[in-house]
Amino acid sequence: METQIAPITKGKGKVVKTGAQKSFSERLKVDLKQNWILYLMALPAIIYFIVYCYAPMAGLYIAFSDFKISGGIFTGEFVGFKHLINFFHSHYFGRLLRNTLVLSLETLAFGFPIPIIFALVLNEIQSKKFKKLAQTVTYMPHFISIVVICGLVVDFFSINGLINTIIQAFGVQPIAFLSDPKWFRTVYVGSEVWQNFGWDSVVFIAALTGIDLEQFEAAKLDGASRWKTIWHISLPSILPTIVTMLLMRIGHVMSIGFEKVFNLYSPATYETADIISTFVYRQGILGANFSSAASIGLFNSVINLILVVMMNKISRKLTESSLW
Repeated sequence: METQIAPITKGKGKVVKTGAQKSFSERLKVDLKQNWILYLMALPAIIYFIVYCYAPMAGLYIAFSDFKISGGIFTGEFVGFKHLINFFHSHYFGRLLRNTLVLSLETLAFGFPIPIIFALVLNEIQSKKFKKLAQTVTYMPHFISIVVICGLVVDFFSINGLINTIIQAFGVQPIAFLSDPKWFRTVYVGSEVWQNFGWDSVVFIAALTGIDLEQFEAAKLDGASRWKTIWHISLPSILPTIVTMLLMRIGHVMSIGFEKVFNLYSPATYETADIISTFVYRQGILGANFSSAASIGLFNSVINLILVVMMNKISRKLTESSLW
């Protein structure tokens, strides 16, 4: 039987409502009066998200209409999923989806474990000076502009570049890495791992520093080797962090970096290098087919959302760690 909370009377029969009896609007007014300074501080962030994140979502109408640049966003004729259906039936769809998934999954397969391994190795090193040096050297590529990184990759992997010079020293014929579709994915994934593994390891290093040192001391007293210490203490302790970071990475599987692919690919490597984001660029910017580009971009975002929700549910059931 539920307990009824009687209203409190005050003065000449005036009813004073308790917190549980107040409506949402009444509780909000009270909260605004009590914490108006906090709400004022949060106002710039709220305005930012409204103006730059929520208001532009009105432009999604372009994906379902025949948009013409001479008119407004809502002046185009509504055509529903016409542009998306045309994209599904085009001969580009299979190649774009395959290239996007393969490039992204290969980057995830090599780029996600390496920062974890690097963090575990650094955690075992006793020399603080060497740790700082190693971290500085591996962090630096992350802060270099994508254009500069791509310029370095082009110089290193060109016919007369450093890599081919080394290859030729062993009597092997030079390889056209950047114009051969077979080598594009290797070059892309390798440069992506090199650029980001040091920075990606920061989160795991921070998680490792939060482990209670008494666990390591107890393991040493019990005669545990370094490998067993890593396997039974370090890895289980940072598992929630690993799961969270993996879920966030999976949420961007379909949004592989446009800038690097755009700066490295060419018509000769479209077979393995052309991805959804580069196709959207050619459709929207170069071809002025804005409605088609918007519908393809929306499809990309929806797939990412579905992947995040699915993996979050799987993670919550298997590891009891999730984003929400």
